[in-house]
Amino acid sequence: MPASGGRAVRVVLDTNILISACLKPGGLEAQVVSMVRSGRIEACVTPEVLTEYRDVLLREKFRAVRERAEQLLAAFEACAVAVPPGEPVAAASDEDDNRFLECAASGNAAYLITGNLRHYPAAWTPTNIVNARSFIDGLPAVCEPGR
Repeated sequence: MPASGGRAVRVVLDTNILISACLKPGGLEAQVVSMVRSGRIEACVTPEVLTEYRDVLLREKFRAVRERAEQLLAAFEACAVAVPPGEPVAAASDEDDNRFLECAASGNAAYLITGNLRHYPAAWTPTNIVNARSFIDGLPAVCEPGR
């Protein structure tokens, strides 16, 4: 669904959101992923972000949800908005998380959605760094189902 200006709200999803969506298909993270897959919001990805998704989701420890993870990866590769890698940053406490900040900047994402808020800076203008609950609770009405 378009947001103000006729464009869907752009987001970047941390890998832990995809993992949680696979492990808890009825959870909030799965709702966010469903919104991406249905086109209600746009997920931005860079080649580095897609590589991180693949590397983590296909780890042996997630074997129990491998089929769901492979389906999710295929869907993301088909529907996500590919953006070029952004300018390098070093603002996250975990170096790998900087790739998500770079993607958010490159894709002009309004939100970076993560289950690990503590790994990210408290403020990252103009991107809001939130968890799935905060994103869904604060969702603009235009993105809600049935609007």
